[in-house]
Amino acid sequence: MTVSSDRALKLRMMLAAFAVVSTALIVGVSAAIAGDNPFPDLVGTWSGSGEARFDAGKSESMRCKGYYTGDGGQGLGLAIRCANASAKIDLRAKLVYSNGAVTGDWEERTYNASGVVSGKATSNNVSLAIVGGGLKASMAVAIKGATHTVTIATEGTTLKGVTISLAR
Repeated sequence: MTVSSDRALKLRMMLAAFAVVSTALIVGVSAAIAGDNPFPDLVGTWSGSGEARFDAGKSESMRCKGYYTGDGGQGLGLAIRCANASAKIDLRAKLVYSNGAVTGDWEERTYNASGVVSGKATSNNVSLAIVGGGLKASMAVAIKGATHTVTIATEGTTLKGVTISLAR
């Protein structure tokens, strides 16, 4: 083997090693990004209680059910229904997760409003801006094991906000 073929072999080996390391890094980063997707952990049926806040500081307790559907991947359908003797909330959304960003559509059937959703998500938090139908709202979901809390703050309606704690 000549000196130049030795160098060529070393160069090919270094390039091959670089390709293996680069691929491992890319796969590791992709897995970390996928690991931040909270949607697979939410899929299923949840129940719990919450509180609705109205104009003039009035608040009422509510019983709630959450239904999250998806294939464990990037999409999530949700239906959250809360009610008591005087109020009802029926929120639905179709969300898509991509590299930490969340987008989608929503509707609230009781208040007859719909619009778009945008925000961010990590493995244990989802933070969304909700706009449409004369309504502006924010929605935060804090996920902790077999429980999660949904907090919705609204503008443009007599309903000012909702806080819901759900468990499996």
